[in-house]
Amino acid sequence: MNAPTPTPVPAAAGIRLGLAANLPQFVLLVAVNALVGGMLGQERITLPLLADSVFGLSAYTATLTYILAFGATKAITNFFAGTLSDRYGRKPVLVAGWLIALPIPAMLAWGPTWGWIVAANVLLGISQGLTWSTTIIMKIDLAGPARRGLAMGLNEAAGYVAVAATALATGYLAEVYGLRPAPFLLGAAYAALGLGLSTLVVRETREHARAEAAAHPTGGHHHADLSTRQIAWRTSLTDRSLSAASQAGMVNNLNDALAWGIFPIIFATRGLSVAEIGVLAALYPAVWGFGQMATGWWSDHVGRKHLITAGMLLQAIAIAAVALGESFAIWALAQVLLGAGTALVYPTLLAVIGDVAHPAWRARAVGVYRLWRDGGFAIGALLAGIIADLWSLSAAIWTVAALTAVSGLVVAVRMAETHPEKRR
Repeated sequence: MNAPTPTPVPAAAGIRLGLAANLPQFVLLVAVNALVGGMLGQERITLPLLADSVFGLSAYTATLTYILAFGATKAITNFFAGTLSDRYGRKPVLVAGWLIALPIPAMLAWGPTWGWIVAANVLLGISQGLTWSTTIIMKIDLAGPARRGLAMGLNEAAGYVAVAATALATGYLAEVYGLRPAPFLLGAAYAALGLGLSTLVVRETREHARAEAAAHPTGGHHHADLSTRQIAWRTSLTDRSLSAASQAGMVNNLNDALAWGIFPIIFATRGLSVAEIGVLAALYPAVWGFGQMATGWWSDHVGRKHLITAGMLLQAIAIAAVALGESFAIWALAQVLLGAGTALVYPTLLAVIGDVAHPAWRARAVGVYRLWRDGGFAIGALLAGIIADLWSLSAAIWTVAALTAVSGLVVAVRMAETHPEKRR
């Protein structure tokens, strides 16, 4: 059965829900999130190579401290982004995130020690937690329930296509002009444009959530008056679907930390050039990003659970292929598979949160989910670095592949189908 046509929901100020009713603002927020993704993309190639060639870091655990710093601060900020956006509105949180982003490109381009790089990633984690979380919440506010998967697919597609495009561009700039400062000038432009659009053109969307809440059922498991602590407990542990989504999100970003921090190193040790590494680093988020345009829409039609399970298992196969591969072609295929698996999972997990959480506490549930999800960056950086230092890069890759497969099985067993039209 096709997802139902979005029904406009009136509010006191004439607010309506749905993509068609809010298309200009929705498209604007897609563009803003592309700039958010570009801020992340400027690091995907350059920082693993800078750690070795410029700062002389040889231990993998030390090299991955920037991912640990980014993941830990982004995870914590995600949690507070949901609460702050409920309390003060979405737009002020978005603007604050862009203000924090302004010094990051200069710190990456001219920081004299590795400590400056780590500090820049602390700021990047805070900025990404505020900006990316808020664009997600705002799009959920605007879209309403019927097209939630499509909305999340477009949001995440914009962000990760920008990650891929910026990774490819910075790989080229690094090959031609060196690792610093040229690749980070793109990030400076992104931050300035993102701040300008968010301040001058983006409009507040909190009233859209209130309009949906006014028409939302409040009985059963929704409980519109839950405290933040109760929401965190429910999203993390007691609600089977929300908790299954949270652990899958965490493992997904755990393996993304591996792709970000370890894959460029292993490709370099096998003799690939910076430009070739740039192509591989761009393939994964490019397939991930473009794929979400279809997978978010697909989850609105076939449901969420099976796409998530299949996506996690496909990711596990792709990561194992990196460990087994010995050529550019094999690694390129593995990056395509990893991107496809992630595309199946990423917007669909967010749609699960939107399906289950009541509009009155949905922003906080998104924050808790993203706390777990982006905590995977920190856990992945620590786990991969320690295993690589104690044993080998291949051992780290095989460990993450196994964890990803187990996570998919947890979803298969624990999660219920959450799409309103597909529940049994």
